[in-house]
Amino acid sequence: VGVDNIDIDAASRRGLLVVNAPDANNVSAAELAITLMLSAARGVARADRLIRRGEWDRKFLGREVKGARLGVIGLGRIGSLVAGYAQGLGMQVMAYDPRISRHRATELGVELFDNLHEMLKHANFLTLHTPLTEETKGLIGEEELALLPDGAVVVNAARGGLINEQALFKALEAGKLFGAGLDVFEDEPPKPDHPLLHHDRVVLTSHLGANTAEAQARIGSEILERTVRALRGDYSLGLVNAPALAPEVVAALGGYLTLGEALGKMVVQLAKGRLREIQVEFFGPFPLEPDPIAVAVTKGVLEPILTEPPNYVSAPSIAKERDIRVSKVTATRSRGYTRHVLVTLFTDEGAVSVGGAVLDDHPRIVSINGYPLEIRPEGAMLVCTNYDRPGAIGKVGTVLGNAGVNISGMQLGRLDSSGLAMFVLTLDTMPNEEVLDVLRNLGEVIHSLQLVLL
Repeated sequence: VGVDNIDIDAASRRGLLVVNAPDANNVSAAELAITLMLSAARGVARADRLIRRGEWDRKFLGREVKGARLGVIGLGRIGSLVAGYAQGLGMQVMAYDPRISRHRATELGVELFDNLHEMLKHANFLTLHTPLTEETKGLIGEEELALLPDGAVVVNAARGGLINEQALFKALEAGKLFGAGLDVFEDEPPKPDHPLLHHDRVVLTSHLGANTAEAQARIGSEILERTVRALRGDYSLGLVNAPALAPEVVAALGGYLTLGEALGKMVVQLAKGRLREIQVEFFGPFPLEPDPIAVAVTKGVLEPILTEPPNYVSAPSIAKERDIRVSKVTATRSRGYTRHVLVTLFTDEGAVSVGGAVLDDHPRIVSINGYPLEIRPEGAMLVCTNYDRPGAIGKVGTVLGNAGVNISGMQLGRLDSSGLAMFVLTLDTMPNEEVLDVLRNLGEVIHSLQLVLL
């Protein structure tokens, strides 16, 4: 079950545990996506409206799904279920998910594409099952819809905002699409004059993914069980904002659990390509077995790429399901700190590393790809690798200042003889994509630039 309507940070600040049953509605959500697809393909809603108006139109033609090619964006637990159901209907299933391994896709019998646009060219039907993030907002727009074969059907039962609704309406009006099925909108409920509400070839439901008797029963039962356990001091199941650990373990590990999550969130945003391995290295003596910190890192890596936030119980199993290896290395000698954690994320395009330590009970990022830094892991940060010459920071600061983006902090790091340096800017406000494009085009000073949100 989603927790979009809960302010997790506010609950955490007040010491309130948030209990979730993240997988209780997976079947219901997947079945609704298939229902919307079939309804749109056969024009069920349109035919229903016609007959209620006294019109008996037997000439209306629908579409068969058997033999058609279904494109699935996001092969998480719900997306994988949808893929299986579609295969049962005789569909050829393709998928785009940059975070899933080829091995996992092969297990599911799905053709995995590295490029979204290439998959769209072959998709007679398209269904979305990916989280809404800054990266995925407006993922399907005018350009993407134009790539679909004529007469395609588009379904979104995941998150509103993944599809540009105005572009979807235009594609329907132009006859590019045969139909669409929507359970979610960017703004809910949609305004009465929303054009998609009045289009004949659109099937609509009101965010009903979890609304089946069976799902509600599972949700209620699991939440009740997990709440009772938590009240009895057993924090082993379904906690969104706390580790599944005994209180004495949490106290002994201190801020390293928070640090682990921050390292995971940061390293996955800096990485490119399909995730293969999360390596967690521990330097210096740790008071207890450091496995919980590795779980915290795994949770942090997965959180930005999943529709539903993982918890300390689900993160290891989700990583295993996605064929992401988690390895731990322990070294007795520290690297400049009493205790130090280094997280390296390996993908099919390379490796990225972020190191951290707890200083005066506060988590700190102390290295990025070997560059020594000291940063508080919070808010929006610009991570810039620049050619080690005068003017780089000034030019970036000028662009941000002209855009009204205030810099609240800055850290510098350099590597000997590399010709490159790194600076990290902590920002009070988020720069828009236009500003980021201007910064990326400062080619004479900027080697690479990435926005990280913690």
